[in-house]
Amino acid sequence: MMEPLEMIKDSLNKQIYIKLRNDRELTGKLNAFDQHLNMILENAEETHTSVELDEETYEQVYKQNKRSMPMVFIRGDGVILLSSHTDH
Repeated sequence: MMEPLEMIKDSLNKQIYIKLRNDRELTGKLNAFDQHLNMILENAEETHTSVELDEETYEQVYKQNKRSMPMVFIRGDGVILLSSHTDH
């Protein structure tokens, strides 16, 4: 049986998908990590999904904002899910 940190170690230098708190998602190449799940991603793309209420129809409207970053540090306590990019 594979341990969680072993799975992450196998993902080094590969594309991964990370779901974070506050409706944020990231994809990018995993460059480094530690035992707290702090990570450094290269060529990362962040997607933030927000829900707004349409004032005329009172329906929920989902909006996505995306941004690209050449390098980003992710603090491990905000990570909800991590998978290989091909799994997502």
